[in-house]
Amino acid sequence: MSRKIIIDTDPGQDDAVAILLALASPEELEVLGVVAVAGNVGLHHNANNARKVVELAGRRDIHVYAGCARPMRRHLVTAEHVHGETGLDGPDLPDPTIPLQTQHGVDYIVDTLMAAEPGTITLCTLGPLTNIAMALIKQPAIAERIKEIVMMGGAYFEVGNITPAAEFNIYVDPEAADVVLRSGVPITMLPLDVTHQIQSTPQRLAAIKAIGNKSGEAVHAMLTFSETFDLQKYGWSGAPLHDPTVIAYLLQPDLFTGRHCNVTIETASELTVGMTVTDYWHVTGKVKNVNYLRNGNAEGFYKLLTERLARLP
Repeated sequence: MSRKIIIDTDPGQDDAVAILLALASPEELEVLGVVAVAGNVGLHHNANNARKVVELAGRRDIHVYAGCARPMRRHLVTAEHVHGETGLDGPDLPDPTIPLQTQHGVDYIVDTLMAAEPGTITLCTLGPLTNIAMALIKQPAIAERIKEIVMMGGAYFEVGNITPAAEFNIYVDPEAADVVLRSGVPITMLPLDVTHQIQSTPQRLAAIKAIGNKSGEAVHAMLTFSETFDLQKYGWSGAPLHDPTVIAYLLQPDLFTGRHCNVTIETASELTVGMTVTDYWHVTGKVKNVNYLRNGNAEGFYKLLTERLARLP
């Protein structure tokens, strides 16, 4: 049986690759819907980009919803310096023709979880956790109905990428992340510790372009655009690829290793707000609330990604 998922996202080139990977894997994953959230860029662009990506994949049947346009308590911080003005600069994708659904994304998440058999839907979060936190606040009963939240966010060993202490998705809305991590829902976290190992080297990007389909060409254009910032920043041979690790974990969990531990969110400190305080060595005795992944198999990941992208138009 395929695993039912809702993708919550702020596309973002790496978000777009994650959506394509999920849609290319219908035997394992049934994408119930895609919900946009403000993050990498504003909500309007993110919702527009999500529709572009599902159309690129040839999946006009996938409904796209717009969720929250700002964090719960803070002004929105965006990342046009990485992703470009639209959030999906690089490929020349046509304007979407499928409509944006009229229902608010938070309501869609709540209604879908409440209507489904408990424990059958996984939430895949690729951006700030605003929509998920608001859904949990609006209807606390969904916490016991979610099978798992698999999220890209946080860092421990690699520390921050938007501040010295914080990873971007958590930093944008730390209060939302705090709500989610205190919810009691089973959580698997793909942090920078993993995604910094999953580097899009020139050889790996060339293999994606060599697929020869529209999706491969678009992914190559996306990642060669967004890699510029990270290559200058880190000086590595390839830029890290973040959000697709969420989908790869669902498809092939043996690509990743980690451990259960306690993770809490810093919401007050001026210097470390948004930090994921990870008790990796179990020094506090606090309840282990996160399956925290630390290592990823980059060769296996790119083999999976390239094979699945080849299935798309």
